[in-house]
Amino acid sequence: MNPVTIAVVAAFVLAFTWFIATYNRFVRLRQHIRESWSDIDVELKRRYELIPNLVETVRGYTEYERETLQKVVLKGLFAVVENYPDLKADAHFRALQKELANTEDRIAAARRFFNGNVRDLNVLRESFPASVIGSMFSIESATYFELDSAAERVVPRVDLT
Repeated sequence: MNPVTIAVVAAFVLAFTWFIATYNRFVRLRQHIRESWSDIDVELKRRYELIPNLVETVRGYTEYERETLQKVVLKGLFAVVENYPDLKADAHFRALQKELANTEDRIAAARRFFNGNVRDLNVLRESFPASVIGSMFSIESATYFELDSAAERVVPRVDLT
């Protein structure tokens, strides 16, 4: 085999390998975007199910403590001194507050992960020569996670009354 033929074959193999690798990067990034969007849904569903349950638990415990304190106070000051009930509503409030913050942090992290994957796909799609492959296979730009209304940007208010 002559050197020119070897060079042509090597260039073809190299170009074909690059073509396949670039296409596979597009596929991988599209899957990352789908997965990360699903992760946002998982976290939102977690918040939807968890937070109302926690709020109801704290609300119920607060009501129990209020009733307990009223009973103790009605029995007289000596009973309070001798048998002060072990009240823990403040610990439940702190746990709720911590879980609210943790949940919002998890949602924010999922959104950042999604937007990072969108960025990576869009950069690859717009970068030459990968843009040629993106165009050949009609790979569309992905859309960043954005809220539609300003009201959705506000952290939900928890009402314990």
